[in-house]
Amino acid sequence: TDSRQALTVHPVPAMGAEDVVVAADGTVFTGTEDGALWALDPATGSTRRVADTGGRPLGIELLGDGHLLVCDAERGLLDVDPATGAVEVLLDRLDGRAMRFCNNAAVANDGTIWFSDSSLHYGVQQWKDDFVQDTRTGRLVRRDPDGTVTVVLEGLAFANGVALAADESFVCVAETRGRSVVRLWLTGARAGERDHLVTDLPGYPDNISRGSDGLVWVTIASPVDPLVERLGSAPMVLRRAVTRIPEALQPKPKRTIRVQAYDDDGRLVHDVDLADPGYHMVTGVREHDGRVWLGSLHEPSVAVVDLA
Repeated sequence: TDSRQALTVHPVPAMGAEDVVVAADGTVFTGTEDGALWALDPATGSTRRVADTGGRPLGIELLGDGHLLVCDAERGLLDVDPATGAVEVLLDRLDGRAMRFCNNAAVANDGTIWFSDSSLHYGVQQWKDDFVQDTRTGRLVRRDPDGTVTVVLEGLAFANGVALAADESFVCVAETRGRSVVRLWLTGARAGERDHLVTDLPGYPDNISRGSDGLVWVTIASPVDPLVERLGSAPMVLRRAVTRIPEALQPKPKRTIRVQAYDDDGRLVHDVDLADPGYHMVTGVREHDGRVWLGSLHEPSVAVVDLA
């Protein structure tokens, strides 16, 4: 376990910096619950607002033209130009229905977008309802450069983070409720086969991403919750009842700062597990040149840790 490193926290002007992405020039982008997208200069810690999605931005990826691809939980898949603030909706409906919970994405070299839609039933404000009830209605979707949209995997237990192999031989998607990363082979003898990159994670994964090191980085937003695990085998009527009890009495994510990195064979390479009371619930991760950037659904800041 790498637990010696110090964490540097960079405040942003709003709550819930859920994901992070690092541009080629080192600029760090994140989105907050007020709909804003922020550019952070890691050298100075200064932030500037570059756009407003009008919704709730979650996953952020780089598009080839300097634009950002934003998974907005309320507005769908967006193309955002951070230079002008212009926002274009690429996709907000699937199978004729409005998407409820566009969450995270990965962009292939040819511009193909792979993204997750976490739930057919609940939006981001009710994420806990889907999680506890374990509706298994999450999907992995592909949007081709010509705009063709294909649902590739269905029935996922809270589909969340998405990442591509360095050689694009597979795409993988985190199942938060399943504590696993599902892998779908895209090329070679196994093309079309589904298996797992990793199972039985030590907690519930949120966003995942491929780092500049070629590894797949996985956030562990919360450690395993025995109550939630027990509820998994309980009747749905009981699971629904739990989500209706007052917030103060519901199961709470335990405070943790943890991310892991896996190679393409599913071997654990890094386990960054930090005891730091000043930050918690890591939902976004991006390794860039030996530094690991973190985002959190419940913090008004991003954080960074040096691997070296």
